[in-house]
Amino acid sequence: MRFAQGREARSAEMDAWLAGLLGDVEGAALVAVGGYGRRQLSPGSDLDVVLLHDGSRDAKAVAELADSVWYPIWDAKVKLDHSVRTVAEARSVALEDLAVVLGMLTARHIAGDPQLTESLRSVVLADWRKNAPRRLPELRAMREQRRERHGELAYRLEGDLKECTGGLRDADSLRAIAASWIADVPHGDPEAAQAFLLDVRWVLHTRTGRAADRILLQEQDELAAALEFESADELMRSVSDAARTIDYACDVAWRRVDQALAARNRSSGISGLLRRGGSSAPPREPLADGVVKAEGEAALALAADLNDPVLPLRIASAAARAGLPISPASLERLAASTAVLPEPWPEYARAELMRLLGAGPGLIPVLEALDRTGLLVRLLPEWERIRSLPQRNALHVHTVDRHIVQTVVHAAERTRRVDRVDLLLAAALFHDLGKGLPGDHCATGADIVAKLAARLSFPAHDIATLVALTRHHLLFAELAVHRDPTDPATLAPLLAAAGESGTSPADFVALLQLLTESDSQATGPAVWSTWRASLYRELGLRAQAVLAGEEQPSAHTVEQDEADLALASQAAIAPDGIAVQAVAPGSAGIGRIDIAIPDQVGALALVAGVLTLRHVRVLSAELNSAKAEGKAYAVQRWTVAAEYGELPDLVRLRTDLRSARAGSLKIADRLATRDQERASQRRQRPNEAPATVRLLPSASETATVLEVRAEDTPGLLHRIAAAIAGTGADIERARIATLGPQAVDVFYLTFGAGSETAVGSAVAEELIAEVRAALN
Repeated sequence: MRFAQGREARSAEMDAWLAGLLGDVEGAALVAVGGYGRRQLSPGSDLDVVLLHDGSRDAKAVAELADSVWYPIWDAKVKLDHSVRTVAEARSVALEDLAVVLGMLTARHIAGDPQLTESLRSVVLADWRKNAPRRLPELRAMREQRRERHGELAYRLEGDLKECTGGLRDADSLRAIAASWIADVPHGDPEAAQAFLLDVRWVLHTRTGRAADRILLQEQDELAAALEFESADELMRSVSDAARTIDYACDVAWRRVDQALAARNRSSGISGLLRRGGSSAPPREPLADGVVKAEGEAALALAADLNDPVLPLRIASAAARAGLPISPASLERLAASTAVLPEPWPEYARAELMRLLGAGPGLIPVLEALDRTGLLVRLLPEWERIRSLPQRNALHVHTVDRHIVQTVVHAAERTRRVDRVDLLLAAALFHDLGKGLPGDHCATGADIVAKLAARLSFPAHDIATLVALTRHHLLFAELAVHRDPTDPATLAPLLAAAGESGTSPADFVALLQLLTESDSQATGPAVWSTWRASLYRELGLRAQAVLAGEEQPSAHTVEQDEADLALASQAAIAPDGIAVQAVAPGSAGIGRIDIAIPDQVGALALVAGVLTLRHVRVLSAELNSAKAEGKAYAVQRWTVAAEYGELPDLVRLRTDLRSARAGSLKIADRLATRDQERASQRRQRPNEAPATVRLLPSASETATVLEVRAEDTPGLLHRIAAAIAGTGADIERARIATLGPQAVDVFYLTFGAGSETAVGSAVAEELIAEVRAALN
């Protein structure tokens, strides 16, 4: 309430000030439009003002009058969005510019001749209503453009309160739809949600001193305290809930607009003339038992049995598969029903749930509608705790609940690749239900799934499979991305997990692979890529080969990859012993660079250092070894992005590599200045998670495996590799991955004659200490 009063007070203060600036004049008026017209000024808001005049003054006099108002505002350092027009001119601009007319729909008189303001309001509203069939689709297109550009406020970790869908612009569009008189809009909850978002915006502007509307992660704790929330998570859940309320209200409003416009078209056409005197509504088409299609929505049939507890699932699955929204009136009828599914569910209820989950993208709006009306929690009480739950992880672009739904959608895309479609879809729905609770969410989620799957009447062996999939849903990605697939030890944890399943090991591995693909794709672009998909595919093929009785080749006997051998052969015949080639360079400065260089201690540090000097950011890398002409070569495949502009010229890059090998290019000295800048920047980031350096016992049968997780910074890989080389360790193989702001690098090391170093030994402790020192 106090923030609403603050907005009112600020608007009143500005009104009084501007009225004093204009003074007592005839034939002119100051009009507030946009957010100022709605009395929604925040501390960082612009004053959006129109100076209207009746045309009786000459151009010079009008300019002098305008300057008498604008210059004091500018001198006071208040941001101003202004225009000077006659009513006719303002009307003409509004007819052409959608943003202008939206601002003028809430025009409010400040000072001067009130008749001018009333004339403007009258003509703008009349034109808006007259042209609504043409202008409303433009407004809807603007919404979709904002969705594409800014995403959905309800599901963003750092959403924009104004521009995201479900935000303040969407709330304002509801006013515009209502003003068109084409269709009414939902009332009550959307206005309350808008008021809350305006409160958050007020505090955001006040606390940060900026007019920006994006809620950055580092500001959420302070905002939560100012708004009297217990935590940033509770604040963001409330922001998400408000955004979902507005977004859902917009969906309903736009459907009403579609229905109203369709009815107009039917009434005005030939068919309408023939039907005049009768109903112009389109026929109702059956979709499922008790469900029909009516006016572009899935609705309950007139004879639908509201005592049937499976009816909500049936209408949801029918709507999702047909790509239709559920009628709000039908949702209200279902929400008022007291029918409850027995426990355990009958099998046909579970089958209907699986049909719903397999519907694809149509699932998203349907589940949202079920959630907004309380029906989803009635079916799955576990959903209540994860609804709008933020994920404090920059890799994720969605809240927990939306991430789960996206995972289900991506799993539905893969159902042709697995026999037990129901287990894949159920695992996608269940996999993150443990998030937000203390402890490991995989283990916690497995306990939840054991009870939930039983309630949904899955048989015991399927419950065991779903529990194992939930418990190990991060394992496949960990092994594929951060372990060497050719090392026999890599498959051991995966095969052990398969032993916990109630299905065959081969089926479990297939299910886990597809669940992992779906989960990664739903996480966001920082995680999902064609490179990662290829790693999943390789690990899956190796696991299936072993399970089929084929012996997995060891890391020492595997036949040299033809591409590695070809690149090493190029280096062997080159005078400088180096081969560099670009493979399928992508757009926006992203591509792959393959390098073969004589295999020696420090080779990885050398190449990583040169790439850093050339302003190349490493997204991922793979290091292997190949022999050509009797000599060993380190074959390095780098997926990289240019920090500025384009990737470096390959000739220049090769020259730098040659100079670095010869010692004339002092990489460490050249990077020293950047390291100092990096250290300064890092001191300004107190919330950064500390780096971890550890040895992974049993991760390889032939090598010591070192894992480093740290914030990705320029030169990070060079520093790590140089520290490893300083201990005398040789990097036989490496898996380098940059996941958003986080680097996760795994090195397979040998010491001396290839002996493995035990965890806790003096050599191991020295290795860890040196790498940790390099990170500081």
